[in-house]
Amino acid sequence: MAAILVIEDDEFFQNFLELVLSGEGHEVRIAVDGEAGLAAVADQRPDLILCDMSMPKMTGFEVIRELKKIDDVKDVPVIALSAHDTAADHDEAFAAGAAAYETKPIEMDRLIDSVNQALAGMSS
Repeated sequence: MAAILVIEDDEFFQNFLELVLSGEGHEVRIAVDGEAGLAAVADQRPDLILCDMSMPKMTGFEVIRELKKIDDVKDVPVIALSAHDTAADHDEAFAAGAAAYETKPIEMDRLIDSVNQALAGMSS
């Protein structure tokens, strides 16, 4: 079981991610925007972060860049989530420090595989 922080502003997608990930035995916390996500990592270090790229207040790209500046969580893998599937968005997410990039809508099996790969990479 891993502690997973989901930074996502869409309530439907929050519920979907929580259902899928908790169904896999993970402990899931939800942050509704980038500022809440940054505050959440200060409270409890997650094992993995899933971060939407398009949110109010701060973009996901900005959130990832800020996370990578925090010593306690800079090594925590981040999976970028986006409805945009452009090379530029992929490049920007990876340049910011994302470990993986998943395009919405995300199939449940693909999401589980991506989470498992990120967690396996963290422990190796």
